[in-house]
Amino acid sequence: MASFRNYEEWLEQVPQNLKSDPLWVFETYRTALFFTDLAWFDCEKLIADSRGKAIANQLIRSAGSISANIEEGYGRGYGKDYARFLRIALGSARESRGWYFRGRHMLEESLLQHRLNLLDEIIKGLVIAAKQQSRK
Repeated sequence: MASFRNYEEWLEQVPQNLKSDPLWVFETYRTALFFTDLAWFDCEKLIADSRGKAIANQLIRSAGSISANIEEGYGRGYGKDYARFLRIALGSARESRGWYFRGRHMLEESLLQHRLNLLDEIIKGLVIAAKQQSRK
C-alpha cells in the first residue's frame, strides 16, 4: 500500500535533488511523477487478478513514460525538440487513461475517477506546454 495518502504527503517524500532541479517548477511534471507512484500501487490491485496482469504491465509502462519523456525533452533544451517529447508524453498520458478504463472492473470507482481526473490535468498541461514550445 502507498506510504502516502495525498499529494502533500507524497511531496514530503520526494528527494531534494529532484525538487532542486529546474524542471521541478513545471507543475505538470510534478503531477506526472505523483501519478506514476499512484499507478505503481494500483498495479498491485490489477495483478491480483490474472486478467489484470497485462493491463498492469502496460499501465506502469505508459504511466512512467509520461514523466520520462518530459525529463528527456527538457534535457534537450527548449523549442520544437522539447515540444516533440511533450507530445510523446501526451500520447503516454492518453494511453494511461485507456489502460485505466480497461482495468476499471478491478478498481474502485472513486479511485478510477481520481486517476482519470489527474490524467486530465496532465493532458491539459502537456497540450499547453507543447503549444508554447512549438512557437519557440
